[in-house]
Amino acid sequence: MLRISDISYSVEGRPLLEGASADIPTGHKVGLIGRNGTGKTTLFRLIRGELTLEGGTISLPSRARIGGVAQEVPASATSLIDTVLAADTERAALLAEAEAATDATRIAEVQTRLADIDAWSAEGRASAILKGLGFDDREQRMPCSDFSGGWRMRVALAAVLFAQPDLLLLDEPTNYLDLEGAVWLESYLAKYPHTVLIISHDRGLLNRAVNGILHLENRKLTFYQGPYDQFARQRAEQRAVQAAQAKKQELQRAHLQSFVDRFKAKASKAKQAQSRVKMLEKMTPITAPEDAATQVFTFPQPEELSPPIINLEGAQVGYGGPPVLSQLSLRIDQDDRIALLGKNGQGKSTLSKLLSGRLSAQSGRMITSTKLRIGYFAQHQVDELHVDETPLQHLQRERPEMPQAKLRAKLAGFGLGADQAGTEVRRLSGGQKARLSLLLATLDAPHLLILDEPTNHLDMESREALVSALSDYTGAVILVSHDMHLLSLVADRLWLVSDGRVTPYEDDLDAYRRMLLAGDPKPDADKTAKGKPEVKRLSRDAVLALRGEVRKSEERVNKLNDMRDKLAKKLADPTLYGPEKIGEAEVWQRKYAEVMTALDRAEDLWLSAQEKLDRAEG
Repeated sequence: MLRISDISYSVEGRPLLEGASADIPTGHKVGLIGRNGTGKTTLFRLIRGELTLEGGTISLPSRARIGGVAQEVPASATSLIDTVLAADTERAALLAEAEAATDATRIAEVQTRLADIDAWSAEGRASAILKGLGFDDREQRMPCSDFSGGWRMRVALAAVLFAQPDLLLLDEPTNYLDLEGAVWLESYLAKYPHTVLIISHDRGLLNRAVNGILHLENRKLTFYQGPYDQFARQRAEQRAVQAAQAKKQELQRAHLQSFVDRFKAKASKAKQAQSRVKMLEKMTPITAPEDAATQVFTFPQPEELSPPIINLEGAQVGYGGPPVLSQLSLRIDQDDRIALLGKNGQGKSTLSKLLSGRLSAQSGRMITSTKLRIGYFAQHQVDELHVDETPLQHLQRERPEMPQAKLRAKLAGFGLGADQAGTEVRRLSGGQKARLSLLLATLDAPHLLILDEPTNHLDMESREALVSALSDYTGAVILVSHDMHLLSLVADRLWLVSDGRVTPYEDDLDAYRRMLLAGDPKPDADKTAKGKPEVKRLSRDAVLALRGEVRKSEERVNKLNDMRDKLAKKLADPTLYGPEKIGEAEVWQRKYAEVMTALDRAEDLWLSAQEKLDRAEG
């Protein structure tokens, strides 16, 4: 068990942790969450012993091994597979000793221990991990120096997974993975044989790979059983109760203070007034929960263009040699929301560069609307910001004629307030840099917005704000992301980039995830447009029945929303928590939880019914 007992730690006089405690049971997979800057990474460093506690203790079972991905693997001549194998230091030492040992007894001991740790299957296990993270058999034999920093981060992750420490600490591991790698990691962590503590803002991972949430808030730690969505519901209920209790206490204080103010000068009421003063002094203040800081993205809206805005006819594209993608016959309209699926190296970035005009078609035709404006966001653009300039100076370069007040308003529309507007980029957080890059990409109100991993470095609130902004945006969106929650909420079309082709993927994201976990290299022929069997159109009566199902589903959701609002109002009533109503609040809280569960189910049924209707009518 990882036991965190009453710990305290400050940075430059600012307390990050004060009397924080939590117990993580052995073998649990736990997501560590909290707003950016609350001290999550600092807690990891305290657990590893890299920082010294100011108070309290952190304890683990004796001889427990702690592992994490501290930095990328160096660009050495060592192959990827040998780099990963070397992470198991005991195995490496025993193999070296087996080569040099001459004492028969010691040789037997070494061989027994090698058998105990399953040393002879090590290469197969290491290879499977590397394959899951995107390296094929040929690449596994290549030197680390042949790969970029992002890919070497994957090798570092593979190495720590292979070493199987007793406590695995992972800090935003999906930031340098693609969707396929993220799906594999989710599955691997769910089956990992030891304890895992993972910092992540990836809602899908926190729902599928962990069975507990450790929440860092107000310098304290609170452990919740269950995945993220269950935690979010519990927090909403707790905040409603806390707000109601704070309001009730505020009314009590006002009543007592009113009595004191009225009668403190009257001798006949002096004792009663003094008694109420003491009651006020003994009251432990109940603080109303702070509202989460509102996160925003305000995308400028483009004018409407005639469809299609882009049309590809038999195009092929590459980099001067053999084409990367061929036979591209695709159409994009302004209301499209398209997610690109496919493993790294299959051509998603190449397609994005073609659509954005950064690459030209080698053959075939690409026809675009004459007034088409395109916005492009990729992670490398965040790294290419001018670190010695402020966000305001970045905008002034793009819009020199615009008044400073309007430029500051644009920054505020992306969550960069007055303080951040005048701060050098090098001092901004990763999330703030990403916001600035998104602002620059959308400055011209593009008709098509191409987003390549936009959620890296964004916290949970910012990701939800991005979903909201994209939902309101009236331009087309091409999206590449490892965040399945984002894809499921934004994308209404899926394109699979594989084997030099781009084809519509006719199934949903859950089916794609199942396909990846099953190890299938590509979907069945009937799941892509190329081999899709002819769909028999439904009768008019069947379509009308589906419309009725959609209408009933929508009505059910609206009723449950009304019930939820009424229960929330009930829970906010301070009279519910009086001493004469002990236990009643708990009943209403249980009802609220039941309604929220029913609402989730009803919304899923509504979406399913709408998808069936869309397929029938389309």
